[in-house]
Formats: sequence, structure tokens, C-alpha cells
Amino acid sequence: MEDQDQDFSYFFQHPFGVFMFLTYEKWIPFVQILLFLQLIISGTQLASGQDNWDGIIITEANYQALEALKHELVDPKGYLKTWNNSYGACSGSWIGIKCAQGQVIVIKLPLKGLSGRLTEKIGQFQGLRKLSLHDNDIGGVIPFSLGYLPNLRGVQLYNNRFTGSIPGSLGLCLVLQTLELSNNSLSGIIPDSIVNSTKLYRLNLSYNSLSGSIPISVTQSRSLVFIDLQYNNLSGSIPDSWGENEENQVKLQSLMLNNNSFTRGIPVSLGKLSELLEISLSHNYITGVIPNDIGRLTMLRTLDVSYNAINGSFPVSLSNLSSLVVLNLEGNNLDGEIPLDINKLRKLSDINLRDNQIRGNIPATIGDISGLVQIDLSRNNLTGEIPVSVDDLPNLKSFNVSYNNLSGPVPTHLAKQFNSSAFLGNVQLCGYNTSNSCPVTVTRGSKRSIKDIILIIVGCFIIILFLLCCILLCCLIKKRTEAKAANDVPPTVGEVEAAGDNTGGKLVHFGGGMIFSADDLLCATADILGKSTYGTVYKATLEDGNQVAVKRLREKITKSQREFEKEVNVLGKIRHPNLLALRAYYLGTKGEKLLIFDYMPKGSLATFLHSRSPDTPVDWPTRMRIAKGTTRGLLHLHTNANIIHGNLTSSNVLLDENTDAKIADYGLSRLATAAANSNIIATAGALGYRAPELNKLKKANVKMDVYSLGVIMLELLTGKSPGEATNGVDFPRRVASIVKEEGTNEVFDLELMRDASIFGDELLSTLKLALHCVDPTPSARPEVQQVLQQLEDIRRETPTAAPSASH
Repeated sequence: MEDQDQDFSYFFQHPFGVFMFLTYEKWIPFVQILLFLQLIISGTQLASGQDNWDGIIITEANYQALEALKHELVDPKGYLKTWNNSYGACSGSWIGIKCAQGQVIVIKLPLKGLSGRLTEKIGQFQGLRKLSLHDNDIGGVIPFSLGYLPNLRGVQLYNNRFTGSIPGSLGLCLVLQTLELSNNSLSGIIPDSIVNSTKLYRLNLSYNSLSGSIPISVTQSRSLVFIDLQYNNLSGSIPDSWGENEENQVKLQSLMLNNNSFTRGIPVSLGKLSELLEISLSHNYITGVIPNDIGRLTMLRTLDVSYNAINGSFPVSLSNLSSLVVLNLEGNNLDGEIPLDINKLRKLSDINLRDNQIRGNIPATIGDISGLVQIDLSRNNLTGEIPVSVDDLPNLKSFNVSYNNLSGPVPTHLAKQFNSSAFLGNVQLCGYNTSNSCPVTVTRGSKRSIKDIILIIVGCFIIILFLLCCILLCCLIKKRTEAKAANDVPPTVGEVEAAGDNTGGKLVHFGGGMIFSADDLLCATADILGKSTYGTVYKATLEDGNQVAVKRLREKITKSQREFEKEVNVLGKIRHPNLLALRAYYLGTKGEKLLIFDYMPKGSLATFLHSRSPDTPVDWPTRMRIAKGTTRGLLHLHTNANIIHGNLTSSNVLLDENTDAKIADYGLSRLATAAANSNIIATAGALGYRAPELNKLKKANVKMDVYSLGVIMLELLTGKSPGEATNGVDFPRRVASIVKEEGTNEVFDLELMRDASIFGDELLSTLKLALHCVDPTPSARPEVQQVLQQLEDIRRETPTAAPSASH
């Protein structure tokens, strides 16, 4: 009873309070109007004994509400001790409080270990724009008075212990943009009024115990971009009214309805959501067929309808989903055949058709989808052989065709790469680990004639003679090449250089574990990796299987041969675990200049972050290790090599097989003429890494490298590419603006937010450091040594063997 008195004490402090309390349930609408008017009046009163510290004044209603909020919250870590009378609430000394004109506009106390509950007096914050209390242990109900805050834009209460229902009064917040209540213990229905705000773009109610159906109003919202209702007890059919009104075109990009109890069919109207990127309807009781209209969603990247009761043939229209990366239809009743034109899904990475009734052959065209990483076709009724084309998929990491009716031999590479569990349950399949050897097929019919045998023998003799001639010719060419120039570079790598150069060149090694000659490169294959302002980079694969990266410099930008050799010999001596080592250089007789480096198998940081599949997350420890490695490499350049990079980007940070960072393209300005460097610097960082002062100075310095390093750190934190400009605002300013207006939660990559309870403090500290590095004023930026020290302080690495420098 004492708790109830505390809950409703707010009503007795105001005129008509007793009347409101006694008749609340009977006269709810009338009570809400009175409460709303009272809150407006109280919110504009200045304190009779106004708290005035350092000239900052807070309204009495706001001060009382802060005191009530502090009283109801349990603060074991003492963060709210700063909420005292010795300083003004709006002076900036109260943790988590931000004011404007005497009114609290932001309450931000995430990850503070708070418990207790929220007071109804929170409705007195008439100027409040953002309420961020996520990742705490706060319980009780969500205050009804929260809906009477006319300026409320963001509510982040996820990862707490709130109970009760979602207050329908939130529909009165007409400028609400984000409502995130996930991972609580909320029950009841989703109020129809929850999407009254025409600015609401993010609605996350996942991981609760909500029941009932999806309100029609949610499907007709013009502003919603992200809807997450997964892991609730929602039921009934999914409304078929998405995008119904063409004038109110839905902008939805993400629809997460998995792990509920939805029944009936997949709405045909989902095909109208032209901007949709992901749909997850898995683990429901959905029946019927997959509508052909889904094939209209050409921007869709993820389609997951697994573990339902969907039937019908494999939808041919799915082949029109040209952007699809993940297709999961596991655990349904689909039949029919896999369409031949499945190879139109060029971006597909993961296809899962497990546990259906799909029949027919596996189409050979599936081998045309070179980006496939996972294929699961197990527990179906597939027949025929496994296509040989699957054997050539370069990125395949998971493959399962068990428990079908397949026959014939397993392609050689698949049999070696995957264990027998991938092929079990196919009685007529052979050629894998635990199976019988494939029988030798003997052609039935008459015996071969003597004439046939003679033709076969003659044919074999001619082939052997031809091969011997080829070998002899290769030996003669090799001998002639050695006589003219022992260090000649092969024509195949240089298409890299000039084809047919027989006058000899100069190949100089700087040492290392791999020594190669011009002859070793003669039979190397060359593939273009990329182009930059300095030249073109190739991957060269030698005959022994070793790989190197070859950069052919643009001929018109380099210095004379004498100056070039002087500078390149300096670069060849630079060694550090986080710098890409220059292994050799080659000077051709026609002016070609080639630099040879170690080949980095994981490519650039830009590719690693932005071109991976959705099911390949990059966790925070890995990102922090990359940030530290990049910083260590840059520090070595500045302090030990006296080199300013001048064009540091995530494309110039390469990753080895252990995902350790190695900075590339350093010191190349030393090899270029002054005129060429002016042009290169003028275009450096054009995709967001460019320090603002570069426009005036026209010469790179250490603080510009720090700025670029800060951009890379922001890239690691946000998962966004700096090249994605918005309304002319560059990447660092855009991040700073979001932090200021909406809070850090809107900045971090969603993959990182999943572990916010573990790494939250590290993320915030690193974000603060990154923003310090991209300060518009160069003198305000830290030195690289300071950046490294702060990164080390933020996350201490477990003791391991120190990485040895490259030799």
C-alpha cells in the first residue's frame, strides 16, 4: 500500500488531485486533459526560491522532477551524487543532464548500473527532448506522464526490467523520432496511437512479452524506417496493408517480426515496400506460398522466412532479387525445383534451403555465384549429381547436401574441404571420406577395333611429342633470358611492364623470407587489385604458389632514375609490424618502375568493413586491435622514419591473415616529382579523410595524418564509409552532430551495440578520442603518441608474444 501511495502522490500535489485519483479509471480522458494542462502550468513557473548557481536558473517544476527522479532511482555506483545543491542543475556539473533556457532537454544515463523505477513527475520536464536510460536495471512501469512531453524526440529504455504495458499516451508525442523499449518485460498490446508521430523512424519493441496483433497504423506509417518486434507473443495475421496508400509511401527498410506466433500468409503488399533491405519472418506459424510480389524488392539484402509452414514451389520470382545476400527458407514445406536462373542472384552469400521437399537436380548455374560462402540444401529430395561448378566457388566455407537422393562422385575439392557429414544420407553418392570408391564405368557394347586402338596410340604419341617440344622451347627461352639479364621482369606481370622487353632491367631485393628472380615471375599470373593516384596494384602468383603485390607507378609522376633509386633505397629499409614492407623494386629499360610488397590476403580495411556479408560480424576487440596497429604504424613513420603519410585512408590500411593492420602507400611522395605531389595532395582524402586545412596549406603535416587516423577510428566505430556524404556535411561533422543532437547510441555500429554492456565504456572513450583527432583546429588535435597511449589505456591487451618485425 505504501508503494501505491508513492505511485499516486504526484496527483495529490496539484489542484483537483484527489478528484483525479478517485475518478481516474472512470474518467480517464478527462483526467488526461487536466493532467496535461497542469503539467504545462507547472513547467513554466519559476521557483519561488529559484536555484541560481553561476547565473544559471532552472524552473521549479524541473528541479522538483529531478529530485523525484533521483529519489526513485537506486544508484550503487554514485553517479547521481553530483545531483546536489552545491551546483546548479543546468550548470553542466550534474551527470547526464543537459539544459536550455532553464529547462532540462536531455537526460542521458546509460550503462550506469541504475535500478529502482521512474517517477510520474517525469512529466514535468516540458522541454525534454531525449530520455536515454538504456542498459541499466530499472524496473516498474513506464510512466504514463511520459506521453505529455510535447518536445520528446528520443526514448531509449532498452535493456532494463520495465514491466506493464506500453502507455498509449506516447501517441501524444507528435515529434517523437525513436522509441526503443527492447529487452524488457513489457506485456499487453501495442497501442494504435504509438505511431501518431509523423517523424517516428525507429520502433524497437523486441524481446518483450507483447501480445495481440500488429496495429494497422504501423503498416501505414510514412516515416518508419526500422521496425523490430521480434521475440514477443504477437499473433494473428500480419496485416496486408503495407504501402496501401500510394501518397503515403512507406519508407521501411528493416522489418523484423521473427519469433512470434503469426499465422496465415505472407502479405502480398510487402512487395510495395520498394526500399526494404531486410525481412525476417522466421519461427512463426505462417502458411501459404511466398508471393511473387516479393520479387519486386530489388534492394532487398536479407530474406528469412525459415521455420514456418510455407508450401508451394520454390518461387521463380526470387531470382529477381538482384541485391540479395542472405536467403533462408529452412524448415518449410517447399517443393518444386531450384530455378536455373538462380545465378541472377550475383550478390548471394548464404543460401539455406534445408529441411524442405525440394526435388530435381542442383542447377549447375549455382556455381556462377562466386560470392557464395554457405550452401545448405540438406534434407530435401534432390537427385542427380553435385555439379562440378560448385567445386570452383572460391569463398565457400560451409556446404551441406546430406540426406537427399544424390548420386555419382563428389567433386574432388568439395570432398577434401568438407567432412563426411556434409554428404551422408545419399546412398548412391561416392568419392568422399567415408564412402566407397566410385566404380570405374565401363562402356557396354562391342570391343574396340584394331583401327581404333591404333588411332588412340598415334594420338597419344602426337600429344607427348607436342608436350616435349613445348618443354624444349621453354628451356631455350629461359636460357636465352638468363644470358641477357638475370633479373629480367616477365612480360606477364607487366602487362605490368612493357610486353616483349628483352633488353634487361634491374631487380633489387631488400631482403625478407621470399627471394624471387625475374624467371620466377616469368610464369606468374597477374590480377588487378586496384588503382590509386600513384599507380596500379596487381596480385602476382608465382609458380611455387607464393603471392606478392606489385605496384606499377605511373611513369609521368616519378623522379629521374638516379633520384628514384636514392629514395626507394630509404623506403626499402623501413621495417615495422604495422607497416607494409617494400620487398623489392624493378626498373625497366623503357622507364617502368615497379614496387614489390608482401601480399595481404584479407585486403584493405575498407573492404573488410564495408564489403563483407551480414553474417560475418567484426567484433570490438578486432576493431580496437586494428585501430592500435594503425596508430603504431603511423607513430613509427613520424618518429623513426620522419615520413608524413599524407593520404591515410582505410583503403591504405591492409590486413594480414591474422587481421593485423599494415599501413601501405607511405613514402610514395618521395618517389614523385614536386609537380606530381602538388596534384596528388590536392585530391588526397577526397572521400572524407581530408583535413580541412589542406585546402590552404597545400602541404601535408603530422596533424593532417592525425585527422585521417581519427576518421578511420570513426569508421571502425560507426561501420559507415566516410565517402557517404550527407547534404554536403563531411563524415566527422556528421558524427559530431549526431552525438550532440541524438546521443552516442545513434552513432555506433549496430554490431557493436549488441555487446554494449561489455564494451560500452570503451566505445564511448574511443569515440571521444576519435572526435578529438578530427578537431577542425590542427593545434587542438593530439600527437600520435598521445593517441596510442589513450588507446592502450582504454583497452589493455592480454600479454602475448610480441609480434616480430618483418625482415
